[in-house]
Amino acid sequence: MIDFTEEQIQRYSRHILLKDVGVEGQEKMMEASVLVVGAGGLGAPVSLYLAAAGIGRIGIIDADVVDLSNLQRQVIHFTKDVGKPKVESAKEKMLALNPDVKVDTHYAFLDSSNALDIISEYDFIVDGTDNFPVKFLINDACVMAGKPFSHGGILRFNGQTFTHLPGTACYRCMFKEPPPTGAVPTCSQAGVLGAIAGMLGTIQAAETLKYFTGVGELLTDRLLTFDAKTMRFRTVPVRHRESCAVCGSHPTIDRLIDYELPACDLKH
Repeated sequence: MIDFTEEQIQRYSRHILLKDVGVEGQEKMMEASVLVVGAGGLGAPVSLYLAAAGIGRIGIIDADVVDLSNLQRQVIHFTKDVGKPKVESAKEKMLALNPDVKVDTHYAFLDSSNALDIISEYDFIVDGTDNFPVKFLINDACVMAGKPFSHGGILRFNGQTFTHLPGTACYRCMFKEPPPTGAVPTCSQAGVLGAIAGMLGTIQAAETLKYFTGVGELLTDRLLTFDAKTMRFRTVPVRHRESCAVCGSHPTIDRLIDYELPACDLKH
C-alpha cells in the first residue's frame, strides 16, 4: 500500500476521482513498469502520458539522435535537442513533467541479442517503432516472454493498433512475416501527418493504463484502424491462430529473428 503524499494526491486527483480508477487504480499505475520501444512519433506521446499518469518505472529504448525532421511529430523533443540521443531528450521532459517516475534509458538498438533480457524487466511493452523487422522482433519476444504489449503503426494519414495479452491474437496471427524490402514505404519515404502520431500514441497510452487498472475492454483480438482524412475509425475482429508460428499450439519459431532492415529506412 502506497502512502500518498499531499502533493501526489493533488497531482493524481483526477484519476482518484474516477470511480473506475480511484486510489487502488492509481497505486497500480505507480507500482507498474512499462518499456517504450522507440522515442519517436509514437513513443513521444506515449512516454509523456505514462509519465504524467505516474507509471512508476518507464524504460525507453532507442539508438537514434534527435533530427530536425523529427520535430514535426515527435513532440517530446525540442529544437535545442537536435543532435542529442532521443532517450536522453525524452527522459529530461518526462522527469520535468513528473519527478515521481523512474526513467531507464537504453541507448541501443533492440535486436535478438538483447530483446528478451530488456523486455523481461518490464510488465508491459509499447511498440512505438516504424519498421517491420523490429515490430516482428517485439511481437516474438513478448510472446516468448509471456508479456502483454501494445502494437502501433502510422503512415501518411492512417494509423492502426491492437493490444496483445498471452492467449490472444499476436502480430503474426494477422501478418505472418515482414513484407519484402521496399514493398511498403516508411514515414520517411511516404510522409506522415504529424498529429497522426499523437492520435495513435495516446490510444496506446490509454490501453497501457487500462491494462494496469483493469478498466474497460482492451483492444485484444481487434485491430483498430483510422483514416484521419475522413476521420473514420474501424475495428476489425482478428483471431488467435492455432497455426501461428510463434503463439500457436505447435510453434515453429523458437528463437528471435533479426530481419533485414531496408537500407533507406530513416528517422521514425
